[in-house]
Amino acid sequence: MFAAEIKEHLTGKLIPFWKGMKDEDFGGFYGYLGYDLALDKKAVKGCILNSRILWFFSNAYLLLGEEDLLAFAEQAFRFLRDYGMDPEFGGVYWSLTYDGKPEDTTKHTYNQAFAVYALSSYYDASGDGEALEMAKGLFALIEKKCKDKYGYLEAFDRRFEPAENEKLSENGVMAEKTMNTLLHVFEAYTELYRVSKDARVSDQLRFILDLVSDKVYNRKMGRQEVFFDRTWNTLIDLYSYGHDIEATWLIDRGLAVLGDPKYTEKLSPITAEISENIYNRAYIDHSLVNEAENGVVDETRVWWVQAEAVVGFLNGFQRFPEEKKYLEASKDIWKYIQEHLVDQREGSEWYAALDPDGKPEEKPIVEPWKCPYHNGRMCFEVIRRMQDAS
Repeated sequence: MFAAEIKEHLTGKLIPFWKGMKDEDFGGFYGYLGYDLALDKKAVKGCILNSRILWFFSNAYLLLGEEDLLAFAEQAFRFLRDYGMDPEFGGVYWSLTYDGKPEDTTKHTYNQAFAVYALSSYYDASGDGEALEMAKGLFALIEKKCKDKYGYLEAFDRRFEPAENEKLSENGVMAEKTMNTLLHVFEAYTELYRVSKDARVSDQLRFILDLVSDKVYNRKMGRQEVFFDRTWNTLIDLYSYGHDIEATWLIDRGLAVLGDPKYTEKLSPITAEISENIYNRAYIDHSLVNEAENGVVDETRVWWVQAEAVVGFLNGFQRFPEEKKYLEASKDIWKYIQEHLVDQREGSEWYAALDPDGKPEEKPIVEPWKCPYHNGRMCFEVIRRMQDAS
């Protein structure tokens, strides 16, 4: 029933909505739909949004096998290939105008990583070798341009000269390194390694896992730290519940793809502890609260946090089948999503966030960060995992 409901949501709500965002005139997909459901056809097109749409339709095709889904993935691929890639300095722009001109030429490691992630999945779906070569090229670029001996630097100008990291910094700090970017580089490299089995990629997966274990994970607090200086000194007392539950299953997935017993032994206890702590600390009133800064909890219910909690707790149950509480939490949060976060208006998708009283915040339904990645991936993961378990 759980997986069947989610499959119906995927095929009846999410896929039709995102098909409707296709830009027939200028390529790619429209970049903005307001809370009032007014579509801005001339809005900026974020390259992260485009990559996530590419990833979404590629994986929808891999799951469902419907040929038209691959055509929508190809729409996103062509837009990224033809307009999103910088032919002079390499890498992916931050954003484009509605008709494909560079709008923000910032080069960010996070953005490069999402292109690697999407292109790897598109290669898996389509067999298009050009996509795999693009993914490998971006991997090499990240390793050459975006890294120091301590880890991954993040923000650069078009020529890959260092810039301030305001795009991935929040809560009043300016971070040179973030847990968020590191997690998504890991996620991207996991997918690239899965489809390529390139030993260079597996080496970097191990490098990142060491960073998570030795620098990012706070063993005393039982959580990941969020914002860091260049040498991984934490900058703020911030507990990101959504990123922690997301990290549990992404790291477990990476460990499975890597297949290195030494790293499984090193990281698995960490992801298990994070799962238990999130269950005890952030799972409140059928949903996950957002974060805690200096111990003060932000009770906003953010769309992507709920989606990641469904997957993270299901992953926890599959690792520890005796812990039925994780499966019940996953199902409970899905029910909460259905009842509160899914926008029932025709031509909409999910609300971006709910205030502590459960009222939708008047934020866009689509914008450069609001995409089918988290909620679409929730659907793919639940369907696949429940199928595998049956």
